[in-house]
Amino acid sequence: MSKKILIVEDEQSIATLLKYNLEQAGYDALTAPDGEQGKVLAIEQHPDLIILDLMLPKLDGIEVCKELRQQKVMTPILMLTAKDDEFDKVLGLELGADDYMTKPFSPREVVARVKAILRRSQVQAELVEGTQEERVCIEIGGLKIYPEHYEAYFDDNLLEFTPKEFELLLYLAKNKGRVLTRDQLLSAVWNYDFAGDTRIVDVHISHLREKIESNTKKPAYIKTIRGLGYKLEEPKGI
Repeated sequence: MSKKILIVEDEQSIATLLKYNLEQAGYDALTAPDGEQGKVLAIEQHPDLIILDLMLPKLDGIEVCKELRQQKVMTPILMLTAKDDEFDKVLGLELGADDYMTKPFSPREVVARVKAILRRSQVQAELVEGTQEERVCIEIGGLKIYPEHYEAYFDDNLLEFTPKEFELLLYLAKNKGRVLTRDQLLSAVWNYDFAGDTRIVDVHISHLREKIESNTKKPAYIKTIRGLGYKLEEPKGI
């Protein structure tokens, strides 16, 4: 069964181009010309991935992303923006978008990103649906991660993550105590085989800290190694 992609884009020429290229790649693609219709289709049609333009009539992409995440719609979101504006990109990521691309872009690159995101989502789904009798747990301080169930707890409270946040936390945990560069994390978690924007990593690290650190300015778990990257370690005194 083909994966379903929802394209929320008000520029008809771009929407048509993306739809054509995605269908040529074997996906089912549907489009919405504004944010309100896009949000409705995202909830009703259960797409496997959403391509979401930032600048939309009726409801902009930032608001659509925010409202979907508030309603627990955790479908991966690839955000499109015509602006080369750091604030808009970061805000989109903060609100739960998994990735972004800046216009103009190559349709082939969009399809490549879509494939990479869906490939990882499929792996996650298979892990969640697995019927392992014993729950594998990675435990670090007050943090417990169950990879096959796609769950993480902190002090026995279930945490809520976007798919990309969970992937990042899991990768850090599997490499506990190792210093990982931003480029390594970008390659491992976002599956980029090229030099991407490492700001994506910083934003997601910040999001993780908000959920597992009692003091985000003096983190006990996710440490910044200046000039290198990050590492997840056992908090001292626990």
